[in-house]
Amino acid sequence: MKIEIMDVPSGYAGNVSPETAWHTLGEDRLAQLVDVRTSAEWAYVGGPDLSPLGKEVVRVEWPSFPSMQVSGDFVHDLSAALEERGVTPDTPLFFICRSGARSSRAAEAATAAGWRHCFNIATGFEGDRDALGHRGSVTGWKVDRLPWTQS
Repeated sequence: MKIEIMDVPSGYAGNVSPETAWHTLGEDRLAQLVDVRTSAEWAYVGGPDLSPLGKEVVRVEWPSFPSMQVSGDFVHDLSAALEERGVTPDTPLFFICRSGARSSRAAEAATAAGWRHCFNIATGFEGDRDALGHRGSVTGWKVDRLPWTQS
């Protein structure tokens, strides 16, 4: 399966659009979506919904709320969650955060730990800011009308 990559920065396999991630997640039964936002974001902003694909999002905070410090256990926690699902280091992993910044750093860390196909969803869940400084109306998972839920 060919994954359409927008660009390839050093440190991980490349940046992709939310649509590319969605299609690959649907086509590859082992491909995983890793949401690295905080527990507060998951609870109050919502997140991607993979239930139409028969999957669940892997949630591992890159920075932990409320300290916003990156956990030294991130790679360990991620690896444990992926291994529990039967995922191998050759499985495509798609990392998502609010706008694509934190998820790119998480993709780098996972790649350095031996996960070989780590992709960053470049526009994230809420995307870029609009002219008023608000997110969620210009780019991102939500704007692309991909399934999502809010608690």
